[in-house]
Amino acid sequence: MGVKVIIERSVSPDNQGELAELLKDLRAKAIHQPGYVSGETLFAIDRPGTHLVISTWENLRDWKAWEKDPQRSEIVERIEALLNSPSKASVFATTPRSIAEGV
Repeated sequence: MGVKVIIERSVSPDNQGELAELLKDLRAKAIHQPGYVSGETLFAIDRPGTHLVISTWENLRDWKAWEKDPQRSEIVERIEALLNSPSKASVFATTPRSIAEGV
């Protein structure tokens, strides 16, 4: 059982470098969180400035704890200030059982 968190962000070309650095900082802190499994950042080929972050967590509870963590909130606030529009986040369960159990 696990969850994948997918966050899409769009930034102007002038802010891409700063966004990339903040995303690195965020991942560096996330890897030390309980339940963190893995993560990757993708860049859209056909939509310059669009970044997709995919992280895998052991369960929804662990993701929710990290989502509310003050360390994360501080970095996310800085990220949001760079964006063209608010981040779009979705959480997907890796198995139907995860959905039924709510974890």
